[in-house]
Amino acid sequence: MSRVMVVEDDETIGSVLKSSLSGQGHDVVWQRTGQGAIDEAARSNFALVLLDLGLPDVDGIQVCRRIRATQPQTVLVMLTARTEEMDVVVGLEAGADDYLTKPVRLGELLARVRAHLRRSGPSDPQAQPTSIGDLMLDQSSRRVTVGGQELSLRTKEFDLLARLVASPGTAISRHTLMTEVWDEHWHGPTKTLDVHIAALRRRLETMAEFGAVPRIMTLRGHGYRLELPS
Repeated sequence: MSRVMVVEDDETIGSVLKSSLSGQGHDVVWQRTGQGAIDEAARSNFALVLLDLGLPDVDGIQVCRRIRATQPQTVLVMLTARTEEMDVVVGLEAGADDYLTKPVRLGELLARVRAHLRRSGPSDPQAQPTSIGDLMLDQSSRRVTVGGQELSLRTKEFDLLARLVASPGTAISRHTLMTEVWDEHWHGPTKTLDVHIAALRRRLETMAEFGAVPRIMTLRGHGYRLELPS
């Protein structure tokens, strides 16, 4: 059983989400305001947060940032009626791991929640650390270091880097990354992947002063490849 927070001001949608997620065995907290969600996140940990961006009191993007600040390892999924690409990008850059566009199909939402919770579950304690250049990734502790200095990553950034590190020098398609890091049932735009790749590149670049770090190369029309440091 996982603790899940639903942040939704619409009574009908919120009631359906709470009932459906509870029926899946989750411990569900339903907050109807942005400030209520911020306060709840400050006093209690959640495995996953479903966050409606169209809240009546606090802008959903700001709520996203505040929750991410207090719960860096929580999977945060935006529910948005904002279909403009820039709005989605801003939400992802604010700390969201994923998004669903309203009106949301309940079956798709529940499948996405299951996939996220499965991937964010306990790591294999027997997994051995992997080194590429001066970067070391430890699956068992979910830690990344460069030259002994720890690199702080969000949940999906770590999962994405772990997948790239597992196949250094190998071309990995966008479809494979979306399937293995996000959701095997994913359909639609993959802007989520682009934003996370860009953020991961920036974080790796900040660690270059501590040692040799790999580079993420874009393979246009296909996907990405992790280049070993020279």
